[in-house]
Amino acid sequence: MTGVTIGQLSGQVTTAQADTSTDTTVANVEVGLAITLTELTPTFTLSGNPGDTVTDPDAVTMRVTTNNFAGYTVTVQPTSQNLTPSIGANTDVIPMNLLEVRGPFQAGAYVPLDPDAPVQVARKTERSADGGDVITNGYRITIPAVRPDTYSGTLLYSAITL
Repeated sequence: MTGVTIGQLSGQVTTAQADTSTDTTVANVEVGLAITLTELTPTFTLSGNPGDTVTDPDAVTMRVTTNNFAGYTVTVQPTSQNLTPSIGANTDVIPMNLLEVRGPFQAGAYVPLDPDAPVQVARKTERSADGGDVITNGYRITIPAVRPDTYSGTLLYSAITL
């Protein structure tokens, strides 16, 4: 008898080959322009008698953080014409332009505040450090002849990208 083999069985099991299809996508991260002014000193007090020139070189600090490559400016402007008394019967006021500010932009000189226009106190022509830039402003006033009291006014600080 002559043997003819018509097929052979194998003991190996093979898995079916899967088909594959690939494609790509692009991940985009859109970064907006940001600037923040934080950690602004909430209040400060200059104390003295009429005729005294009172100075606090570190009265106000703040942190400015921005990713703007062109940098930023910081301005300060009083929101009223005068520092007003806390005692209701007192009619004296201190003109706001007697209060002077000095920041990094002033290079050592004190400049009167202007209720009609912001005073630039800082300027940087590049983005801030990763954790922000700490800025310090000094204040000075020669106290006029007014009644004893605490005279107050609000100062508006603004950080603006260039």
